[in-house]
Order: sequence, then C-alpha cells, then structure tokens
Amino acid sequence: MPKPVLYTVHLSPPCRAVELTAKALGLELERKLVNLLAGENLTPEFLKLNPKHTIPVLDDNGTIISESHAIMIYLVRKYGQGDGKDALYPTDIVEQARVNEALHFESGVLFARLRFITELAIFGRKPEIPEDRIEYVRKAYRLLEDSLQSDYVAGSRMTIADLSCISSVASMVGFIPMERSEFPRVHGWMMRLKQLPYYEEINGAGATELAEFIVNMLAKNAKL
Repeated sequence: MPKPVLYTVHLSPPCRAVELTAKALGLELERKLVNLLAGENLTPEFLKLNPKHTIPVLDDNGTIISESHAIMIYLVRKYGQGDGKDALYPTDIVEQARVNEALHFESGVLFARLRFITELAIFGRKPEIPEDRIEYVRKAYRLLEDSLQSDYVAGSRMTIADLSCISSVASMVGFIPMERSEFPRVHGWMMRLKQLPYYEEINGAGATELAEFIVNMLAKNAKL
C-alpha cells in the first residue's frame, strides 16, 4: 500500500500539527512541499486536489482531506491501532467532546490570532505588529492558561488537541513572548510536549523558522 501523501510546508502550524500526529502514530508520510509564495497552491493541478487552495492536504490513496483537524482525526481513526495510539482521539463521547472543544479553540482563537499577524507582515507589508494585535494574542495566552486544568488541554493524556495547539503557540511565542511567571500552566504544558522525541524536528524548528521569517519580513517592510 502506498504511503499517504501530505502536501505541506514546514513553516505552517497546521501542517506541523498533522506531521506531529503522524509521528505520534508511527506513520510514514510522503511529503510534497508546496511553495505558497511562488503560488504553487494556485496551479490547476493543486486546485483539483483542493479548490480552497490551502494546505495541508492529505491524499490517502485517492481519499482527499484538506483541513488539518479533519486530517488528524482521520489518521488516528484509520492508523491509530495498538499501543494506546487511539487515545490521541478518544472514542468516549465526553473525552472526544473535550478534544473537539480544544480543536475549535485552536482554529478559532490561537491560529486565527496568529494569522492576524502573519498576514499583516507577509501580505499587508506592515513594518511592525500593531499593539492591539499583540494584546489580542496575549489574551489568547490567558484563555489557554485559564483553561489548562490538567497536564494537557483536553485532560490527563496527550491528544491531537495538544499537537494542534502547540503548533500555533510555539509559533506565536517566537515574536510575542509569554512570561513564565504570568502563564506557568502554559509553560509547563509546553515543556511536557517538548519532551516528545520528535518534537524539535517536526515542530520546534519550524516554529522558530516561522518566527524568524515574520521578524525579517517586518524589518524588510520597514525599509520600503
């Protein structure tokens, strides 16, 4: 059986979240890099895969899925067999609801507020991050801090919700710092995830690269 194909880019938090999930499952993916700045997501070939022209996109032997959370759930349901891997997206209805809640928080709050900034730097060509958007991100940190009532975002065990949330949070802290004294629960949660043997390769390096890219874009925009 051929490997599932993932159309991805290392700077993208949603792409990294999917790749973290695959690593947690011990699943090998065939990675196809998509250069967004060169418009490769707008080619006729790519638009046949995903008319919304977003990444990540999964092609699993003809099954096409084009949203990170949907891909993560699909991968766990199809490939998460044995060794407790299915716990990444639990079948218990209450536990599953907690995971779904955190996934919606990631897309509607964490990643959305990250995009408010990256789009300004990349497409809006702003020379600095507006103070109100910095504060908006800090409020997201506070919401996450207050909601962390256990070791992980949806309970006592790591789930795909953690892998999704860390992809965005690790990216944001690179240019909007999060003080340990003010957000101790979030810092503790981040440290637990950083202990994953594949964390730095799959998420840490990409988060750092994205932060550096945004800082460099802001500096470049300031010279225009």
